[in-house]
Amino acid sequence: MSDSSHGNTPAAWSAVTVAMLGFVVGAVGLLLDPVSMTIFWVGVGLGVASLVVFAVMAKLGFHESGH
Repeated sequence: MSDSSHGNTPAAWSAVTVAMLGFVVGAVGLLLDPVSMTIFWVGVGLGVASLVVFAVMAKLGFHESGH
């Protein structure tokens, strides 16, 4: 097996956490009665923000393997 981190880095975990939060917020917005498109779009924004979080953390060196 190779010695790659394959996503086991602080940058990857942070991005996935923010993305999951975005999916949950978006789903809650769609499940409300009446549907809240504002909350849904906040969830979409969090999903996009997860990409920014990953890019910034990777540039800061948090996406390097610890080996």
